[in-house]
Amino acid sequence: MIESEQEMVARLEEARQLGRVAVDTELVWERTFYPALGVVQLGLSREGCYLLDAVALNGQLAPLGELLADASTVKILHDAGQDLTILQKASSSPGARVSAINIFDTRVAAGFVGLASTVSLRDLLLDLVGIELDKTETRTDWLQRPLAETQVSYAEDDVRYLVDAHDELLRRAQERDVTEWLQEEMELLNNPALFEERDPREEFRRVKGYGKMRGLDLATLRELTVWREAAARELDRPRGRVASDKLLLFLAQRQPTNLEDLGAVRSFRRRDIERHGQQILDAVSRAHSLSEEEWPSGPPRQRHDRELEARCREAMARMREIGEARGIDPALVGTRADVRGLVREGPEKEAPANRLTRGWRWGFVGEALAGEFFRG
Repeated sequence: MIESEQEMVARLEEARQLGRVAVDTELVWERTFYPALGVVQLGLSREGCYLLDAVALNGQLAPLGELLADASTVKILHDAGQDLTILQKASSSPGARVSAINIFDTRVAAGFVGLASTVSLRDLLLDLVGIELDKTETRTDWLQRPLAETQVSYAEDDVRYLVDAHDELLRRAQERDVTEWLQEEMELLNNPALFEERDPREEFRRVKGYGKMRGLDLATLRELTVWREAAARELDRPRGRVASDKLLLFLAQRQPTNLEDLGAVRSFRRRDIERHGQQILDAVSRAHSLSEEEWPSGPPRQRHDRELEARCREAMARMREIGEARGIDPALVGTRADVRGLVREGPEKEAPANRLTRGWRWGFVGEALAGEFFRG
């Protein structure tokens, strides 16, 4: 366990000299908005695995942020999204925001070599290097000190074989002649926005049932979700523990104007009304102050078109056929929404929003689908 900044800097410099490092995190994230980071694992080789003790280091991880932002060092992660979101925030300072670059995501890479692009680390390593990981420590307390020997071994093993997995993935990609496509996909991960906290003003689109709302009700839902996001961050509580999606939908439709209106909501506890009531009323008031032009738009309502639906199904089947024939996971190539957009709108109107109209996907499958199924 690395507990001093001096030793951390030394190990990070060793990684920089090698030009690549496997990275993972262990954390506790159950009753808080923000995860509590316990350990950051660094894997230089099978024998060179190190654990940064985020507790002992008191969250002072700026040197790690410098390595994440170093374009000359490959950072190898499995399912990089959550880890990088956490690490970028944890290693940033108020005046220096970290943007990770030169990322290699082994889960994404697996989709290019005949494996699922959603494969677990355990299954990936079993296939690539013949190692079966023990995953019994997943739910243990990573903030307790000292860590148990089983926890240390578990954490080290999560990065111990990732460098070997990276090399084997590249070998298989070269064997299948998809190296350029894989590298192009990895370059997409250099977008720092992918690992930033979500925009609070877009959170309403994640509320189940929002698509049925329009007009002032939808504007109110947006303002309520902005309030909930701010409250959850300030209190460091999960969004659902501040206010459930169901409650926000109900309030957006009910349009309360005073505390008595809130008190009439059976699922709203009195103590929560006392704590949040005025803020909720302020959110509703903000929505009412907006002009119609400022109201958010919901998802477009699709007119049922049997012929279009049939073409979409055929295009999905065709995409799966092309992907499977080349050993590329169709789920990596595109989603049902990507295919539907291309079939309905065509490549010109959809570009650059649709992944199937850009980069390797266009030549691999997008151009063929547009030519066969778009009726522009």
